Amino acid sequence: MQLGLRDTCEYEGYEVLIASDGEAGIQQTLQNRPDIILLDVMLPKLSGLDVCRHLRKQGIKTPIIMLTARGQEMDKVIGLEVGADDYVTKPFGVKELVARVRAHLRRSATSAALDQYSFDDVELCFRSYKATKSGKALDLSPREFETLRYLILHEGEIVTRDQLLEEVWGYNNFPLTRTVDNHIAKLRHKLEASPTDPQHIITIHRVGYKFVK
Repeated sequence: MQLGLRDTCEYEGYEVLIASDGEAGIQQTLQNRPDIILLDVMLPKLSGLDVCRHLRKQGIKTPIIMLTARGQEMDKVIGLEVGADDYVTKPFGVKELVARVRAHLRRSATSAALDQYSFDDVELCFRSYKATKSGKALDLSPREFETLRYLILHEGEIVTRDQLLEEVWGYNNFPLTRTVDNHIAKLRHKLEASPTDPQHIITIHRVGYKFVK
């Protein structure tokens, strides 16, 4: 499968690097900083889940698409919670995979357009994933940064939970929309002066959320 994927991606015009095990995958990523990562769950030495978790702890924000033969919902939950952006179950269609690669690369390029932003006493640097409130450092997870970035990019617009799941988590129709609500609650607690009466991340009942500066 590895060589087949390499040939397909190269045919589509992408430059491809291959790692034979989890440890090599981490080294390849840290040395070469690829634009996107296709990561098999079942890898020698370190599993794909462990690789993904390690890369996210190292601050690697590269989009990661997990590849696995498993199809159970809980496997998908674990993969996304450790930081994966998308999840493809084998066997999969090559055209579908290439379409997902393109979508994540477009999304990554769009998100990169917003490097810094500020509102009230909050300063955000999306390039380095650093944030402060009243000059004090805030501990925001990469997923919280990306959720906030997407809301800010659509300032004043209503963003549905499904949109956030698709654009931030990268998994369309993911069943646990409560995941979005939990991340929003955490963001409000960290950013809003009054989390129970938010002035910036506004709930649009039965629809989603809206960011207002």
